[in-house]
Amino acid sequence: MKIKDGFLLRSFGEEHIVVAVGEGSEDFNKLITLNDVGAFIFKKLSVDLSREELISSVIDYYEIDRATAEKDTDIFINNLKEAGLLDA
Repeated sequence: MKIKDGFLLRSFGEEHIVVAVGEGSEDFNKLITLNDVGAFIFKKLSVDLSREELISSVIDYYEIDRATAEKDTDIFINNLKEAGLLDA
């Protein structure tokens, strides 16, 4: 899975905002703000990763247990899908 082309993450201090550029901006009229963990996952999804690779990255970086990483990552992935930002 990967973030669709046309969506970028911009950081302003401690604020992380997803913006649409190019053709993506024509159909996307939302403002998405992310916390630090969401920004980390969004950046990881700039390349095609499997769910397992993504979860392993979260576990390694944040040093959390697998169950928490899976639950939180799955929620975030579902939110990205619902917003139309994710290529499956």
